[in-house]
Amino acid sequence: MILFNPKEHNIKYSDEKTRDMMQKVIDYFEDKGLKSIKKDWHEKVWNHDFVKFMKENQVMATLMTPSGYGAEDSRWDTFRNSMFAEVSAFYGITYWYTFQVSMLGLGPIWMGSNEEVKNKTAKLLQDGEVFAFGLSEKEHGADIYSSDMMLYPQEDGTYKANGDKYYIGNGNEAAIASTFGKIADSGEYVFFAANSKHEKYECVKNTVNEQNYVAEYVLHDYPITEADIMEKGPKAWDNMLNTINVCKFNLGWGSLGLATHAFYEAISHAAGRNLYGKYVTDFPHVKRIFVDSYSRLIAMKVFSERAIDYMRSGSEKDRRYLLFNPMVKMKVTREGEGVVQALWDVIAAKGFEAEPFFEIAAHETPMLPKLEGTVHVNMALIVKFMNNYLFNPGEFPEIGKRHDTVNDDFLFNQGPTKGLGSIQFHDYNKAYDSADTPNLAVFKEQIKAFRNFLIKATPDKNQAKDIDYLLNLGDIFCLIPYGQLILENKDHMGVTDEMLDQIFDFMVRDFSKYATDLMMKPSNSDDQRELAKAILRSPVPNPERFNKIWDEVYSLKDAYRMKDQDF
Repeated sequence: MILFNPKEHNIKYSDEKTRDMMQKVIDYFEDKGLKSIKKDWHEKVWNHDFVKFMKENQVMATLMTPSGYGAEDSRWDTFRNSMFAEVSAFYGITYWYTFQVSMLGLGPIWMGSNEEVKNKTAKLLQDGEVFAFGLSEKEHGADIYSSDMMLYPQEDGTYKANGDKYYIGNGNEAAIASTFGKIADSGEYVFFAANSKHEKYECVKNTVNEQNYVAEYVLHDYPITEADIMEKGPKAWDNMLNTINVCKFNLGWGSLGLATHAFYEAISHAAGRNLYGKYVTDFPHVKRIFVDSYSRLIAMKVFSERAIDYMRSGSEKDRRYLLFNPMVKMKVTREGEGVVQALWDVIAAKGFEAEPFFEIAAHETPMLPKLEGTVHVNMALIVKFMNNYLFNPGEFPEIGKRHDTVNDDFLFNQGPTKGLGSIQFHDYNKAYDSADTPNLAVFKEQIKAFRNFLIKATPDKNQAKDIDYLLNLGDIFCLIPYGQLILENKDHMGVTDEMLDQIFDFMVRDFSKYATDLMMKPSNSDDQRELAKAILRSPVPNPERFNKIWDEVYSLKDAYRMKDQDF
């Protein structure tokens, strides 16, 4: 069983302490029950109770205090952080979100050079406090180059902070809001600590009509000393981007948790509903939707777990994680949204009802690809890696599974954020040659056709400046490393040959869909149009394989049910 099931708690950890802590998290939600979760969600109750639970069980202190600053068994371990993200999001994004934005707020602290703030933060984590990441602003949105938050130097060597931050999770309760701004006289970037309870900190409002609190806050002559400053200058800028690298990796795991819960509920509901003398699950189109959704969920999980290995093994000489990381943020979240939308077509009006969990998943999965332009921003980043990935591979030692109980030290010392176009990757053909199924063979033909398009019909100067054109190329390109990491992780995760071929069935279709979009671009030359057309393929049908996967899907009806959950 690859998908998470709370009733079995089928996640493998390397230490019992982590497993016991995660089991307490599961027990917390299972005891709370679906009715209570939905009541809080409908009434938009901020999750004070869950924050209290995490304090009592030292959850965030254990997960997000790097080695050397907190308890002996505290460490920053991307594997278990990701597992917590999946488990918490399985019950609703608000529980994931408090953890996620606290992690973002902690990033600039642990990456910074201020040991006083670090030691203070370790104590605040033990005290059960939450944190915030004060980056975006109302006027600038995803434009992180612009900031109107200013530190004004004073004659006594201190500063006064003035400015507004917008769309800041936990901004209502944060013991430290790691605030990004500029020093007024020099224009240098700076990260500094602000406390949401300070009299000069104004929490203006919740900017969204949600259970989450996504604050607008204003600092009015907020006093800042050197003891409050985490970093200045170019390193403050690098720490901001590197924090995003580390922490928004959780977006994909949030989507996976939500979509998995929605899947269990949808198959159980559909299997028990009789229409026109047939059960819903007897209809061929419903079987297709479920098999597609299930195989996409498996692919999301297998890809994302493999991406963890690259994150944890990153170094100055190996920055491959900088491709796989934004794919978890961008592609996995879009896949999760697509899965929930497809399942919604099956359960139809049930997805609007107030009692089931599905209402939460349908509302919240679309949020994750859209946070601060996540899809477009990350796709623009991914395109920078395309040339080296496809045409200029390097040599790297093989990376194994990274479930070891060590602190991920490099994530707090990633260095400058420039030079993405020079990053190399190992030859993807090694993974693609490691298996042989009919649809994998078709997919490999599509890769060759896409490379041929790029070689013989390279986008011209105008097309290279056309974001719409580049985003389409990025959609196609992403499928290749997506498939690569799935292949690298298939044996470890127990992916059968039938499931692998079913995954590449939808991958072939996705490749053709994006290639069709490329073929239709109005700026194409005749050669480009014909070479894009040459990418189109159909998957190899196999009713026996399909039926075997369907039997696996159908066996999951009633596999998971929360307290108070009625299908």
